[in-house]
Amino acid sequence: MYPLAMTSGSFGFGYGAVIVAAILWGGSIVAQKLALSGFSPVEASVLRDIGGLVILLTIWWWQECMLAKLTSRDLRILGLLGLGVLGNHLLILIGLKYVSGSVAGVIIGSLPVVTALLSALLIHDVPLRSVWAGSLLSFSGVALVSIAGFTAAGAQPLLGGFLVFLGVASWAFYSVGSRTIMERLSPLTVNWTTTLVATVLQIPLLWTDQKMLQAGMSSVTWTDWLALGYLLLFATAVAQQAWLFGVKEIGPSRASVLGNLTPVAAIALSAMILKESVGAVECAGIALILTGVWVVHVQTSKLSHP
Repeated sequence: MYPLAMTSGSFGFGYGAVIVAAILWGGSIVAQKLALSGFSPVEASVLRDIGGLVILLTIWWWQECMLAKLTSRDLRILGLLGLGVLGNHLLILIGLKYVSGSVAGVIIGSLPVVTALLSALLIHDVPLRSVWAGSLLSFSGVALVSIAGFTAAGAQPLLGGFLVFLGVASWAFYSVGSRTIMERLSPLTVNWTTTLVATVLQIPLLWTDQKMLQAGMSSVTWTDWLALGYLLLFATAVAQQAWLFGVKEIGPSRASVLGNLTPVAAIALSAMILKESVGAVECAGIALILTGVWVVHVQTSKLSHP
């Protein structure tokens, strides 16, 4: 059993783990954008998850080397959580074909509010009355950035923004759903089993979306491989594990508040590395989203400390 009782030390480590995950995911937006020059979205997602799975299984074998007895209910939950991982990894990659990294970063900034809203609706971690106002503000920011005239790569920026938001919702679902099962299973076990589910489900999709497989390995540059390496090592193995640990220690609602570091990192790195511009619309969207995050934080901080 893995009880949720916390000490002040574990609480602090939980916050630190979430901060690390949020910053690493900010960098992953740039890495995903770069990887798409050599790989298709499905190829990048499959390779990312296979590499991350190898790392996670190695760590699991070294640290735990024993899988707890899984009930049929555990298997159903892990299967559903695997869909959340799949949706997050694949939908954001596909969406990045149509939107810039900075715009995707702004939309991903809604993650704290989406997580808090789902948490209130599904596991009652916080009351719905504490998050509805902030949710409305953040969703308004997402809509503004997705619909208004921003600079985007591709001919269908609205579709791209919508797909990125669905990827955000998939991760919010994963964060909320993983809290309950981590009462019995370790975060590491939840991480590698759900990544395995996501990997198995998307391998058949390789037949529908190929780039490297058609052009050959020689078409992939060293920059593409470095970007993919960042995704599988830092965004998948390290960040996902840190996030799950943080969710277990401080809860999905409190962990999600620190998710506003992800768009900040994504926008800054997109501007520096991808040379993408950030205009008035993106700034207004960021302001609305972060205002919503702040409202949710203020409301939930009034609740009793775990």
